Amino acid sequence: MLLEGKNAVIYGGAGSVGRAVAAAFAREGARVFLAGRTLASLDEVAAGLAASGGAVETARVDALDQEAVDRHADAVATRAGGIDVSFNATSHGDVHGRPLLELSLEEFAGPVARAVRAQFLTTRAAARHMTRQGSGVIMAITATTGRLSIPEVGGTGVAFDAVESQSRQWACELGRHGVRVVWLQTTGLPESLSEERQPGYGTGAPDGMSRAELIAWMRRSTALDRLTSLAEVGNVAAFLASDQAGAMTGAAANLTCGQVPSR
Repeated sequence: MLLEGKNAVIYGGAGSVGRAVAAAFAREGARVFLAGRTLASLDEVAAGLAASGGAVETARVDALDQEAVDRHADAVATRAGGIDVSFNATSHGDVHGRPLLELSLEEFAGPVARAVRAQFLTTRAAARHMTRQGSGVIMAITATTGRLSIPEVGGTGVAFDAVESQSRQWACELGRHGVRVVWLQTTGLPESLSEERQPGYGTGAPDGMSRAELIAWMRRSTALDRLTSLAEVGNVAAFLASDQAGAMTGAAANLTCGQVPSR
């Protein structure tokens, strides 16, 4: 198993990405610590993992709360003997479907500020323990929104740009301590979309798109004519967190189905 004996903290563990990553980590032998703001949702995920034989614990942690993040990381490291992987899958409260001209500063900048704060706090908390043990992997997730010019996505692209830039800086500072920093770039994740009407993203659809219409619209811009699946996110995350990806840091795993060329 790729992550046997590893301790992995997942922030935003009850979200769709967090669940997928947690399932992959547990399947590969990691002891998983799910953190998030809603304990009942985390416990639901944990119950499913435990039923499949996974080792999992949950804790209510707001990734924007500095003291809570530090306290939780310290507790996990003390109880488990260290932190080997930290994955930030928290949401940012993005506002989609309206042009920038109609957004308030808070609607645009709020997601950016929350993304930067959560990434910094969770990374720093884990890195303090990883640098002492001389190893560890810090992970994040972004999407094509941060690389392409897409209308009506508010501050999402800027937030993802900021997460990637911050991750590169952490990578160059932590590398000498044996700590790697990597992130996954995905397309939109169709399994995460609800059946509600979706933003039109400047396509001219006055009432927005149906879920199927939005998925078809996103697929048309990929080389593979499909979108990233949650299973693929989990599988690649497990590989990146493992020693098999030991030479990789300060870089993304491009899971965009060819929508964004690697550079």
